[in-house]
Parts: sequence; structure tokens; C-alpha cells
Amino acid sequence: MRPADLLLGLMFNVPLLSILGVHEMGHYTAARRHRVDVTPPYFIPFLPFPPPAPGTMGAIIKLRSPFPDRNSLMDLGAAGPLAGALVAIPVLVAGLSLSEVRRSTGGVGLELGESILFKLLSKAVLGDVPVGYDVALHPVAYAGWLGLFITMLNLIPAGQLDGGHIAYALFGDRFSDVARLVPYALLLMGLAWTGWFIWAAFLLFLGTRHPKPMFDDMPLTRGRVFLGVCSALLYVLCFTLNPFRMLGG
Repeated sequence: MRPADLLLGLMFNVPLLSILGVHEMGHYTAARRHRVDVTPPYFIPFLPFPPPAPGTMGAIIKLRSPFPDRNSLMDLGAAGPLAGALVAIPVLVAGLSLSEVRRSTGGVGLELGESILFKLLSKAVLGDVPVGYDVALHPVAYAGWLGLFITMLNLIPAGQLDGGHIAYALFGDRFSDVARLVPYALLLMGLAWTGWFIWAAFLLFLGTRHPKPMFDDMPLTRGRVFLGVCSALLYVLCFTLNPFRMLGG
């Protein structure tokens, strides 16, 4: 492997692992603050192919005790995505500043979906891209884009995903009927990107119901409601229906 290739790999992997690590440390810190027994974060390795596989499935922490109440559930669910986004956004901005605007060649390539947040940041950093030109993302920019995409996936409101924690904290067991419909919504979304089929199968296999915290009747504070609204807004800003599309070939 050439040193230049190794450097490009590091410029992608170091920012991405930093985003994922901060995400999980957000969960870990919130859990420890509420005296929920959890393990430290563990990164899950994954094959780096086929492209655009990032070589990791993220990181996990294992819960060893139940949540005390819905306030602690909100803190733990929201802390990861919000903390990760606070790293992913400046990473993406820095990466966009290193990216190049090139004339379109019409050859084989990978087109990334553009979320609302990505469009806003891209316009702020690069300005309007002329017709007939494309943005060739720097590895740092791809790491930031992927970090926000993974954040969005974690915010899907079902089961024990971060979004499931947040939705249960906001609405309690009333949300269970809505959560059951999420896998079927993902199946419909699979018509745009086949990866949604995998997420639908994942949720159908693991289930969409969320376990109750010990003191389920304790109401949320206004601050926790605000965290929930911020998390929902982050999901909308990071959402892209068709994240990966092959061009040419």
C-alpha cells in the first residue's frame, strides 16, 4: 500500500471513528449520570467492501440494568445522536472545504444522497455548484456525511434504537402502535434504496416494542421535551431517502 493511500484512509477513518466514539460516549456518560449500569463502548468491525461500506458497524454499549424513568431514558437516547452530530457537523464542514468542484465526466461513480443539512452546509462552504459540475468529496467530508447518515439511522423511532428510546420517553407506551408500522414504512422506502429492506428486517426480527422503565408514570421535564424536539429535528435534517446511487456502468 502506498503511503498516500494510507493517509487517505486515515483521513476517513479517524474522523468517522471519532464521530461514532463520541456518539457512544454520550450514551455512556448519560447512563452513568443516572446510575444505569452499562459497559464501555465497543467498536464492531465490519468488512470494508463492497463500497461504500465503512469497515465498521459502529459501536455499542450493553445495558446491565433497567432505566429508572422516562427522563433518564430521554437523556440516554438523545445524548448519543446530539453529541455525535456536534462532531460530525464540523468534520463535514472541514471536509467540504477540502473537496473539489469538478466538471461532470458521465463515468462510473457513486452519488451520495443530499439531506437538508448537507445541502445547507454544502451551499455555505462551496456556494452554488454550476450545472454540469459535481462535488468530489474529500475523505474527511465523506466521514462527516456518513456520521450524519448513521446518526439518522439510529434516530429511527422504533425498538431500542436511539429514536425508540426518545419516542418512548416522549409518548410512553402509546407510541407502541405507531412503532409497529415503522418496519412496513421502511419496506416501502426500500423501493428507493434497497438498504431500507435490511433495516426493516432488522426491526421485524428484534421487535419494535420498548421495555418500560421502572417508574413509567414520572412525567418528562420541559428540558427533556426540548431534547426530544431537537432530536426529531436532527432526524429530519439528516434524512435522505436514497443515500447511495451508482452512476454509469
